[in-house]
Amino acid sequence: MKQVYPVTIQSGMSQSGSYLLMLHEPLESRQIPIIIGPGEAQSILLAQNPEECNKIRRPLTHQLMVQMMNTYGLSLKKVTIDKVVEGIFYATLYVSDGFNEHCLDSRTTDAVTLALLTGAPVYADERVIEETGVRVKNDHPTEKEDSLEDLEEELRRCEENEDYERAAEIQMEIEKMKNGK
Repeated sequence: MKQVYPVTIQSGMSQSGSYLLMLHEPLESRQIPIIIGPGEAQSILLAQNPEECNKIRRPLTHQLMVQMMNTYGLSLKKVTIDKVVEGIFYATLYVSDGFNEHCLDSRTTDAVTLALLTGAPVYADERVIEETGVRVKNDHPTEKEDSLEDLEEELRRCEENEDYERAAEIQMEIEKMKNGK
């Protein structure tokens, strides 16, 4: 298993009304593209942008799930993307009550959203990466040179302009910088 990070969500892909979630393998120039629906894209984008998530008056499904886990003393330890069968990605949630760990079958988009909301790491099986990963060029070669303050300012501008795809990318870069990655 290798850790991967949700990087971008792009619209207008091969299927009408579909979106493309890209999971990045940090030490390689590979990304895992996953075709998702508009509802799933919205959930992931909101989870990547806590400020936007907090503006919603009532909890959304994934927020409710996190509240339930917290209320009952459960924590999401990790998420794994285990396999791809006929283009469908399969994921597992590893939930702990402090004594026992339980594995729950999950849609990959739900697993990624919950991982973003809880800060749990996302891992992909190496076979999944080999089967579905695509090599990509770094679209933002200067990001590594940007200071944390510059990135936070750019994040604020993107959020003001409702450019949530770019804001999600910047948020991931900020997290990497803060974690020393």
